[in-house]
Amino acid sequence: MAWSIPMSGAEIPDTLRLSKKECLTIALQDNPTVKVADLEVKKMDYAKKEVIGSLFPSIDFSLSYQRSIELQSMSMNMGGQTNTIKMGTDNNWNTGFSASMPIINASLWKSIHISDTQILATLEQARGSRIDLINSINKAYYALLLAIESRDVVKQNYDIAKMNADIFKKQFEQGTASEYDVLRSSVQVTNIEPELLQADIAIRQCQLQLKVLMGIDSTVEILPNIRLSELKQEMYGLPEGFKKDISDNTNLRYLDLNKKMLQQNVALHKLAWLPTLGAQFNINWNAMSNGNALRNQTFNPYSNVALALSLPIFSGGRKLYALRQAEVQLKEMNFQRENLVNSLNMQIDLAIDNINRQVRQIAASEEGMKQAEKAYQIMQKSFEIGAATYLNLRDSELANTSARLAYLQSIYNYLISTSELDALLGNEEIK
Repeated sequence: MAWSIPMSGAEIPDTLRLSKKECLTIALQDNPTVKVADLEVKKMDYAKKEVIGSLFPSIDFSLSYQRSIELQSMSMNMGGQTNTIKMGTDNNWNTGFSASMPIINASLWKSIHISDTQILATLEQARGSRIDLINSINKAYYALLLAIESRDVVKQNYDIAKMNADIFKKQFEQGTASEYDVLRSSVQVTNIEPELLQADIAIRQCQLQLKVLMGIDSTVEILPNIRLSELKQEMYGLPEGFKKDISDNTNLRYLDLNKKMLQQNVALHKLAWLPTLGAQFNINWNAMSNGNALRNQTFNPYSNVALALSLPIFSGGRKLYALRQAEVQLKEMNFQRENLVNSLNMQIDLAIDNINRQVRQIAASEEGMKQAEKAYQIMQKSFEIGAATYLNLRDSELANTSARLAYLQSIYNYLISTSELDALLGNEEIK
């Protein structure tokens, strides 16, 4: 029965049987890393709006009050006599509004373009987080499938060993088997028990890792709705005419956006030599009086409008050296991109080789598993009629178990390689 994916905040049952696609859908909804990446995009959008806000008028209100403790005095010599005159008033109120607005500011305009590129870079980071999460979920889901089926193989081996031990015990009681055979078969059962326990631990660890990536409660039980061996039908290798294309690789796209920002930063430093023009408007009210500061105040308005032109002439070479630093950073970025492209091409070639080799490995492992199963069945019949020893039987059991585990491992390796290739190619499709 298919499981309908619960939305965030909905009640989740104690046990979930999920497909890999359902695990990915839940993880992309609830994983904290993805949520943080989305919030970063929102934060950069606010940062751009902050820069745009600098283009609009800035209006401020001010209010000040000054109380004179001792008025300023001025002495004048008149007709041989010195007269002292007190100047000013006890109270001085000043209030009003001021507005300023940039008219010509090339650096500010360029900053808006840089903000656009920063938003694109943050979006690419968020996309990269989703791709990394998809790859991690794929690996965790495949690891859980491998752990479950590996435990089944070990459990079957354990059941066979236990059955043989019971047979020898009954034969010993009837006098048809030696005590040595009983002890040897019993020891074999004891030797497999730690492997079975380790297999159970591996399943729990894989489940916990998957739950952490999905962002769900650790008390919820997660089980896959498919077996690892059932995925073999999809393993035909890469399609005919497959072409590697690294243009969607998230690391490369993020680096290109950073390179674009550095180019814009170089242009921004060059604009620092251009003049800026701004406008200002002020309207104020002033009141002066003696005595009580709150009574008999008469406010008189005054206002002015102004244009301010600023032309940089000399800054000690600070602007020039800042420009040189930006140009060096841009050159470094070009070398980093060249190195990244070479590294990505090498990793993709390696992933393709691994996939093609693992397709052949799956076929060889499957054939080896069939032969080991047939050899075990023959040895089992021979043992039953007394034509083979218990040691021969046990060797065939171990060979059969190893062949089955190798087959499961080859399927797992193929799936991991395809997931890695998708991540390198920047494929964020949920499969």
